[in-house]
Amino acid sequence: MPDRYAVMGHPIAHSKSPFIHRRFAVDTGEPVAYDALLVEPGGFRDAVERFHAEGGRGLNVTIPFKEEAFALSGRRSDRAARAGAVNTLWFDGAAVCGDNTDGVGLVRDLRRNLAVGIEGRSVLLLGAGGAARGVIGPLLDERPQRLVVANRTLSRAVALAGRFAGQGRVSAAALDTLPAGGFDLVVNATAASLAGDLPPLPRGTLRPGGVAYDTAYAARPTPFVEWGAGEGAALATDGLGMLVEQAAESFRLWRGREPRTGPVIEALRAHLAG
Repeated sequence: MPDRYAVMGHPIAHSKSPFIHRRFAVDTGEPVAYDALLVEPGGFRDAVERFHAEGGRGLNVTIPFKEEAFALSGRRSDRAARAGAVNTLWFDGAAVCGDNTDGVGLVRDLRRNLAVGIEGRSVLLLGAGGAARGVIGPLLDERPQRLVVANRTLSRAVALAGRFAGQGRVSAAALDTLPAGGFDLVVNATAASLAGDLPPLPRGTLRPGGVAYDTAYAARPTPFVEWGAGEGAALATDGLGMLVEQAAESFRLWRGREPRTGPVIEALRAHLAG
């Protein structure tokens, strides 16, 4: 019998995690079965406990349960502790262990798949919610020249930047008062693309030849990706590679094997296009 894993969220029908992890299982030869489980708000803890009791080995966690997964985790990685959110769970006896693989997924996609360096670059991180919390630590670990958190509500950007103040040159700004000079890398960690919208960015936010990266993904270019192309980006791309890379890190935590991601990124892109 294969070992059982799943992703939990609400909604969940759109999730590509089963597509990804089933291909990882084939690639590595690991005996893994992976499903998508819809969990109603207020029912997350019970759903996790039931999954564990039924022999489940590990879970991915998506909207809106990442903070609940953090609270449920008795053992947390440093990445999870910094983010204050968990997207990967596994069980060690009765203990629930939690990690956050979003940030490492973003950095690996940028560095390995897209050949985009971060060290010494000027980085703008749009948003101050859960997605931004998950990626800011790993971005700072890459030693950018500066990282600015920008959000519609300045107080939330200030709070997030303050949380990571000791880990690099990080500051906060409102979207309408961004520092002059432009940025080498602009990462959209807002939910705007999911609604077909674009954060209100002034002209010159992205330096010519810079990189625009949307953590969301879609079959067609998101409004943010289109914005980046219009601003003269050398590369404007969505977060499909990040999705696969963070899933690969979850798979490694569960199985001790690092699956190949390139073929899965290509297969998933073709699947979305179809």
